[in-house]
Formats: sequence, C-alpha cells, structure tokens
Amino acid sequence: MIIDAAELDAAHAYKLLIGSIIPRAVAWVSTVSREGVANLAPISFFTAVGRKPPMVSITLQPREDGVTMKDTFVNIRDTGEFVTNLATLPQAEAMHGSAFSFGPEVDEFEELGLQKEPSEVVRAPRVREAPISFECVVDRIIPVGDDGVDHVVWGRVVRFHVRDDLYLERGRIDTAALPAVGRLAAEYTLVDNVFTTPLDKELVTARHGRRMRRLDARPDHWSPIDTGEWSPSGATTSGPGR
Repeated sequence: MIIDAAELDAAHAYKLLIGSIIPRAVAWVSTVSREGVANLAPISFFTAVGRKPPMVSITLQPREDGVTMKDTFVNIRDTGEFVTNLATLPQAEAMHGSAFSFGPEVDEFEELGLQKEPSEVVRAPRVREAPISFECVVDRIIPVGDDGVDHVVWGRVVRFHVRDDLYLERGRIDTAALPAVGRLAAEYTLVDNVFTTPLDKELVTARHGRRMRRLDARPDHWSPIDTGEWSPSGATTSGPGR
C-alpha cells in the first residue's frame, strides 16, 4: 500500500502516524492556569530534544472542533511552565481519564482522585504517584502544519524528580523496575520485557508473526479508533464527569 500524503486530511494522516510510530512514550503533562486551576493530559507526541540544557518536546493538537486550543496548550502558553510525569501501570486508568475533555474550571487532579506534589521551580504541581517527573520551562513554541493549529513546545528541564529506589549509581535509572505505559495507536502497551542483541535465532523465529498479547480481554483486532470514544484530536469523547 502506497499512500500519497498530499491526498490525506488531518484525521487520516494522524491515524497513519499514530499506528506506525509505536510504541510512543507518554508525557503525562500537568499545568496550571493563570487562575490557579490544575490540569492534566497525556501527550504521546513526546520526546527528548537536547542534553545541555536537557530539553523535551511535546506536540499539542486542538480540541475536537479542530480550532479551539486545549487547556494544556493555553496554560503552557500563558504561564511558560509545565511538568511531564511518567505514568506506570498503576496510574494507567487515571492517565487515560485525563484524556477526556473537562472544562477549564475543573481541577483534574481532584476530578481523578490524584494527589498533587509541589514542584520546586514551576507553579504546576507534580503527580505524587508518578515515579519520575520533569519540571520544565518553555524554551520555544512552534506552530506547525498548513493551518498552524498544531504546536510543538520545547521545554527546558530545570528539575528532575526521580523516586529514590530508581536512582542507581552513576546517575542511571533502574528502567527494568518501571512498568511504564506507552502508546500504540489509540491503545496502550505495557513495557514488561528487556533485551539486548543478538538474540537466540530460535527465540526470534518462535515470535515471528505472533500478535501482541492483550491484557484487557478485548478481541484481537478491536481498537478504540473504530468506536465513538476516539477523536483525531487525541482526546476521548466521553468519560468521567461527562
């Protein structure tokens, strides 16, 4: 299948991107509005972009109407600050819940039953349950796309918060102790295996063609994309508080 990108609208291009770039790390982004209302949102267009100073990037799409900016973007633009929190399996349900569209007056920590932890430098709180968090200040905001409604945010990490048991000698993170949750297309994946190459050829052959093992008992080919729960804004369309 060869697909001409010029013939795609934003929704179809988005489906191809999120189904092909897998797994994606999830930045569980906490922000606070000018009025002091805390917000949370999972952002899977997320990566590291620099080392000195350490920098990360997140890309934010508008709401389902394709025009209105999400609270996360508005808060980052207005305050110049945000926090990325690492979500692990125990926080997966709350993380998913934070993808629903709440009004800007709703404190999503309170709505989702999550505890806030004060940050040291930025106003936005951290998720207390998150094993790793980065406090970030905005370095730049870059409009992208033909209509300029998507935005890439570069954030300079000013504080790393790492749970003590995960911080090993020489500054290494004990990654194998983290049941990290990544993003596939509109679903999640649990990081629960580790390897280096080369692998035994019999092992590779035995896994050839094998489908991922589902943890939720859904049918093999089920996807939220085929339901009314999904929207090309990256948000879900119904849920807590709706």
